[in-house]
Amino acid sequence: MKKTKIGIIGCGNISGAYLKTCPSFDILEVAACADLDLERARARTEEFGVPRAVSTGELLADPDIEIAVNLTTPDAHYSVDRAVLEAGKSVYSEKPLAVARQQGLELLDLARARGLRIGCAPDTFMGGGIQTCRKLIDDGAVGEPVAATAFMTCRGHESWHPAPEFYYKAGGGPVFDMGPYYLTALVNLLGPVERVTGSARITFPERTITSEPLNGKVIRVEVPTHVAGVLDFASGAVASLIMSFDVWAARLPRIEIYGTEGSLSVPDPNGFGGTVRLLRAGEQEWREVSLTHPYTDNWRGIGVADMAYAIRFDRPHRASGQLACHVLDIMQALHEASYSDRHVRLTTSCERPAPLPVGLPEGVLDRNADSTR
Repeated sequence: MKKTKIGIIGCGNISGAYLKTCPSFDILEVAACADLDLERARARTEEFGVPRAVSTGELLADPDIEIAVNLTTPDAHYSVDRAVLEAGKSVYSEKPLAVARQQGLELLDLARARGLRIGCAPDTFMGGGIQTCRKLIDDGAVGEPVAATAFMTCRGHESWHPAPEFYYKAGGGPVFDMGPYYLTALVNLLGPVERVTGSARITFPERTITSEPLNGKVIRVEVPTHVAGVLDFASGAVASLIMSFDVWAARLPRIEIYGTEGSLSVPDPNGFGGTVRLLRAGEQEWREVSLTHPYTDNWRGIGVADMAYAIRFDRPHRASGQLACHVLDIMQALHEASYSDRHVRLTTSCERPAPLPVGLPEGVLDRNADSTR
């Protein structure tokens, strides 16, 4: 199969996962790495056998690179995505798509006007765990979904991340950092959201980094670190969620779906595999369900591959800009609902991404591609 050449922009912590996974797909070839720190880009090229380390400008000027993968910090996502699109390339961005819904809408408009694709993490919903849950719901295993819960609680990232400050600035906090995993999974399982309400607070105005190399540095917190919300889905389902960087310990499920005929326990949406459990009406005990799909390890970058296949075979890609912009709208609405003391009706929507076909081998995401191997 002819390769789609991609370039990586931003060679920080998450880039290693992409550089490891992307070559596993027949359709992808990593052609170059770029970073503001060229030495960091060179280190990644040497580690993963990428041909070139270049400046961002050089990467965008390369006519052979079709997709740029934007792995910069959240505050730079909008400007880098825009630069990629203006350079005539499709872009796949780390989450969130931007730090404000209007920026997300502008990116969608620009991509549409240029005839280009825009995709966005997370792509964990394409893993075997959540794809199995999607199949169960689509097959009617829990009947009509009525409600859901989603909980992400931890004590923040300053104890382990080497540069955690951006988690407490615009584009950070538990909603914008971890919310995309949970909200994308919920939209994939239940469809788009119509209305949101929530309450948000900053519990600790300052935090002290205890990880290296910035141990002892004090961070000023600028975004809510504990958010509780309610989501009303277009389907009629209602979800309750808590997203927090203020909790030392909790014994809560990640995501559960409650239907008219049973309940479904969904694995951690920050991963690709995990355990799926089902309890149907009349049963007394939860039972573990065998996964119906592959991709159960760390497959970050599967969304890039799916977008490349989608361009090649002229179909929608699953980790789409529309999905990411809708999730961005939900996240901003959760904060706005608290600030304004009201429900917020969303201005965006999206289609549920198509489920992955059953029976495809790892490394292939399209039946057309499988037939050409």
